[in-house]
Amino acid sequence: MNPLNSKPNRHDGIIAGLLWYGTLIASAVIMIGIIVGAAAQMANTPGLTHTGYALIKLGVVIFVLLPIIRVALMLVMFAHARDYIYTAIAALVLAIIGVGVLLGL
Repeated sequence: MNPLNSKPNRHDGIIAGLLWYGTLIASAVIMIGIIVGAAAQMANTPGLTHTGYALIKLGVVIFVLLPIIRVALMLVMFAHARDYIYTAIAALVLAIIGVGVLLGL
């Protein structure tokens, strides 16, 4: 087995795991928010209804952050592999996202 071929597979596995488990966690948070919100409306408790909506928002935020975390993870992986061109590209993408967030505020 060639160690050069196994490293990209390992990196792909790490990124795939991040996206897989991140999606699973975000979906679970949204599902719990829906259940809490529905149970609160049935029991007529407004405090829990807001908690349910907050959990749903948190799940959506996790979904939005997953690609950003992926780019940051790839930046670290490229820097660790000393692939400076792709490190610069990943840093540029993160900078563009950051500027977009700041201008959107």
